[in-house]
Amino acid sequence: MPVFSDKRLARPQGEAALFQVTAGAVALRETPAPDGLVSTFALHGEAVEVFRKEGEFGLVQCQRDRYVGWALMEALSAPIRPVTHKVSALRTYAFSQADLKSAPHFMLSLGARVAATGRREGPWVECARAGWVHERHLASPGSFEDDPAAVALRFLGAPYLWGGRESLGLDCSGLLQQAFEACGVLLPRDSDMQGAWVGTEVSGNVRLCRGDVVFWEGHAGILTAPDTLLHANAHHMAVAEEPLAEAVERIGKIAGPVTGVRRIDRAAERGKRPAWLAD
Repeated sequence: MPVFSDKRLARPQGEAALFQVTAGAVALRETPAPDGLVSTFALHGEAVEVFRKEGEFGLVQCQRDRYVGWALMEALSAPIRPVTHKVSALRTYAFSQADLKSAPHFMLSLGARVAATGRREGPWVECARAGWVHERHLASPGSFEDDPAAVALRFLGAPYLWGGRESLGLDCSGLLQQAFEACGVLLPRDSDMQGAWVGTEVSGNVRLCRGDVVFWEGHAGILTAPDTLLHANAHHMAVAEEPLAEAVERIGKIAGPVTGVRRIDRAAERGKRPAWLAD
């Protein structure tokens, strides 16, 4: 189970203040520098704890998956606004007015959280610290998709981005996080954590099925069929779907053989705080 001394998850020392992401998304970097290596992203509306500031950056820990990194403070605000909706479209805009011709403030990606103010104009919902978002692109935080493979397929063709977890760019484990979270199951951030902490091992003569997650050393993807893999990968530099056998052969030359296949019981896990996130 989780080792919270891992630097990716270890809680920084000192007191923390609670902030909320108010940009469309913000990168968490390994160092407090604009060109620091990106570890992950936090999406609009997600809560982070800020432990200390260094220049224009703050050392934060994401509440949703414990990930730690340096984020631009200009992308964060306090106090926390209660989340009322989540973005259900692959991507949408937060507009400056309740008018599709108005200037957009920024883009929101699937899974971003917003706080409605209570003001509406026709189909437009005013969201605090964001702007006006079309109601067709919003859903209740408690509504879930049924098929993570179908959600992942919506990202088909999205560019590969190390640390990314939004529709404009994402990596292998970010794709899995977003697909399963849309179905009400929160996965840890990185593929090694996902392979070790969630689901049950598929082994022996058990037939693979849609929704199973296949792991290699440092890589993972989801099956859309028993013989078809969908994954964000550096070979295609995009989210791509391909025959599983071809992926196994190609990836095996770089990362070695498949290290495991796991099946996640969505009905049992949906809406629950996962064991790996428990204190």
